[in-house]
Amino acid sequence: MSGPVQVTLSQKEWELVSSLRDIPASPLKERIDALLGDLVKFAADPKCFEFQADGVPCTNTNGDCESCRKVTDVIDLLRRRITAP
Repeated sequence: MSGPVQVTLSQKEWELVSSLRDIPASPLKERIDALLGDLVKFAADPKCFEFQADGVPCTNTNGDCESCRKVTDVIDLLRRRITAP
């Protein structure tokens, strides 16, 4: 993407964008950018690996399937480890 982007952001969205922009260029920033990009893509269109009874992949992250639980468990673990004293 090049050039300025005009978009209205909520306060939380702006805080996230601003925080990401404050991270100095480094391999860590590259990894964070990649992780967040993948996480957002998954959340927007989960394409669960487990198929429903009709053979179509599940697209609902509200289910209690193993694939969604793995993702939410990893997110919960990361949050706990990052916020631990």
